[in-house]
Amino acid sequence: MRLNRLLPLKARQDRHSPPLKALHRAVIAFLVTRGRPPDRSEVAARVGTQQVDAALTLLEDDDLIVLSVDRRNILGAYPVTSEITPHALAVNGHSIHAMCALDALAVAPLFGCAVDVRSHCRMTDDAIVIRQCGERILEAWPATTRVGVRWQTPSDKGAAHSLCTEMVFLKDDDAAAAWHKGDWRNHSLYTLEQAAAFGVHYFRPLL
Repeated sequence: MRLNRLLPLKARQDRHSPPLKALHRAVIAFLVTRGRPPDRSEVAARVGTQQVDAALTLLEDDDLIVLSVDRRNILGAYPVTSEITPHALAVNGHSIHAMCALDALAVAPLFGCAVDVRSHCRMTDDAIVIRQCGERILEAWPATTRVGVRWQTPSDKGAAHSLCTEMVFLKDDDAAAAWHKGDWRNHSLYTLEQAAAFGVHYFRPLL
């Protein structure tokens, strides 16, 4: 509920027309299954050639998608993106990125597929590697890895470049303590399993 108050993606999706809802879902699915977002011709096939720019603007205005600087092409849609982030995903033979640590753990259970996550600890920069298959976390290195969320209101740049940058991996309890500094009002910690379940509960209604 806290994340939905800060970033109410489902409520925003629901106020759009069926073609725009379908386009939003397609962006996420394209990235996971094809390793890229739909191009302008594929968007046009869904909303009409004359409506491409208007459709992209409407979805971007609600922070449902992230666009290129010129606003002509889609880069991503929570939880995944073609932009480089600290959270690299190997999925379906493709390399993409997750918007944040929480998002990275949601992809495998949402799509029932195998995902390798490569990231790093926010505090120490040590490598973090997680292997998932569907809802199972097969392996995590280090095994003590946690996910931390620093709660904040997304900026005008969108959550991808503000709130998401503060949803991070932490390699162990010492790194987590150095990160949250005892401020439990604005920080939350999750095990990998908890974070994956959190992400699924948040994103599944969008799909």
